[in-house]
Amino acid sequence: MGDLKEKLSLLPDTPGVYIMLDKDGVVIYVGKARILKNRVRQYFHASAKPEKVSAMVENIADFYYIITQTEIDALALENNLIKKYKPKYNILLKDDKTYPYIKVHTKEGYPRVSVTRKIKKDGKYFGPFMGGVRCGELLDIISSVYKVRNCTISIGEKPKKPCLAYHLGRCLAPCAHLCTEEEYGAKVKETLLFLDGNYEEAESLLQEKMFRFAEQEEFELAMEYREKLAMLSKLKLKRITALSRAINADIIALKTNFLYSAVNVLVTRSGIMQGSSNFALEDGSFTEADALTAFIAQFYINHELPDEIITQDFCEKELLEKYFLERFDKKVEITLPKQGVKAQLLDMAEKNAGEYLSKSIDKIKHKNDMTKNACVRLKEILGLKKYPKRMECYDISNISGVDKVGSMVVFVDGEADRRSYRRFKIKTVEGANDYASHQEMMRRRLAKFGTEEEERFPKPDLIIIDGGKGQLSAIKDVFDEMGVTDIELISLAEREEEVFTLFSDESIRIDHRDYALKMLQRIRDEAHRFAITYFRSLHSKRNLASVLQEIDGIGKKKRMALLEKFGTIDKIMDASEETLCEAEGIGPELAKKIRDYFRESI
Repeated sequence: MGDLKEKLSLLPDTPGVYIMLDKDGVVIYVGKARILKNRVRQYFHASAKPEKVSAMVENIADFYYIITQTEIDALALENNLIKKYKPKYNILLKDDKTYPYIKVHTKEGYPRVSVTRKIKKDGKYFGPFMGGVRCGELLDIISSVYKVRNCTISIGEKPKKPCLAYHLGRCLAPCAHLCTEEEYGAKVKETLLFLDGNYEEAESLLQEKMFRFAEQEEFELAMEYREKLAMLSKLKLKRITALSRAINADIIALKTNFLYSAVNVLVTRSGIMQGSSNFALEDGSFTEADALTAFIAQFYINHELPDEIITQDFCEKELLEKYFLERFDKKVEITLPKQGVKAQLLDMAEKNAGEYLSKSIDKIKHKNDMTKNACVRLKEILGLKKYPKRMECYDISNISGVDKVGSMVVFVDGEADRRSYRRFKIKTVEGANDYASHQEMMRRRLAKFGTEEEERFPKPDLIIIDGGKGQLSAIKDVFDEMGVTDIELISLAEREEEVFTLFSDESIRIDHRDYALKMLQRIRDEAHRFAITYFRSLHSKRNLASVLQEIDGIGKKKRMALLEKFGTIDKIMDASEETLCEAEGIGPELAKKIRDYFRESI
């Protein structure tokens, strides 16, 4: 504590970010401060602290800080460091559930509509859609009523043959030059108004079609249009009558018991309540303001910014408004309402957050047992030198030495980090040599250390090999060959669930009820699943290529085009001649030949 006291006395009175470390040098918390000296010293004062903060302080062995010019820069840096280090006591928002948007590709000459979950700056987005509203059905209404295209066909000077959508009255066929750019543009404007919440015209046209099909005794078609009308009714019911149609706002509320927290996000677009999301949080934030501000800053890294955020009065309003303007080039108004319909919406979000918190505490505790606490247990059971924050597990998959592939899956604090998964196509090993395949994969992985790629592929604390003593020994040889001494290595044999280490010829058996073993099994099974998935993909493509060689007129380029477009033989067999023509180089004559070949083969 002597060194810490000296460091505390030298803290500057400037904005910045502070990074707390445990005794193993692992980053356990990252925070921002308007005045570093005041904020960091608060952690070490004898005054009463929230329970989670006290638990964190007990684990702080050291800290360092980074000075920034402004508090806005500190907030941006805090987000980047949280993303990099994934500290134990910070709010960590996963990219688990993202809701769909409808995108109008307004940068294209003849804009199309599509469904997406990623927001870019190349079109106009509507959504997110949640609460039982299906984007596919909305696209169906747009096709039925406004005849705006949803295909990806490029539109050039040479007219194409109109597709089935045109003949069904669901597209104006700009690709076939059957409408002018002005005519098509008028329909796109109507589509934009519809997506903005003006449903009356669409409702009228859908009713007209429903009644017409009913009169013609086309009852199946009439039923389809009735279902479309039902979905429009569902959207209309979500409209908040007292809220202006011009309001695009997210309502965000936090509830905490100072050990765990929950946040509820309500989404309104064009005065319509789209739905809500709940988040269970653990964090070591000193105040509710810290927690709420950190949540909001992180949340909008992966979600579209609204025009307005309605939230609680302890939010750091001015800081976030400046942050969004500087970092995202968007003016966002943060409203802290006291009365009126916005205050009622905030009250609804607070109640949702409180209810979710009360229901989530047991789940959070169980999740901790299965993840972070399981990592602590594993360190104790195996005598690891440090807490295994980042673990990587490797597996090999092949059949008789054909299409050999390897997988690397990554768990951080006992949870899967799917963005860090990697696949390896084994290149140098002949036949079904599991040991040599593992060695090739590990050499390629370890070769990234000390290069520019280490930023994306940081060193793990623990490597787990799917296998027994043989596989462990093979990887140890690679470690020795490449001079790796700062990564711990174990293997997990599937049959008896034995753990092998480098320190003993005897295996370690962990009680089958222990969360540490359950975590090892999860990471091993995930590596196996990921390897098998990749193997099947390569295997089916190889088989597909050999089948396509038998069709006259399909050379290497056309085989590759079909592989790229469809991926599997089943999808090619099921494809219509029209769909086959979407593959590069495949014309109507060749498409017919492919269809005829598979018909004769079945």
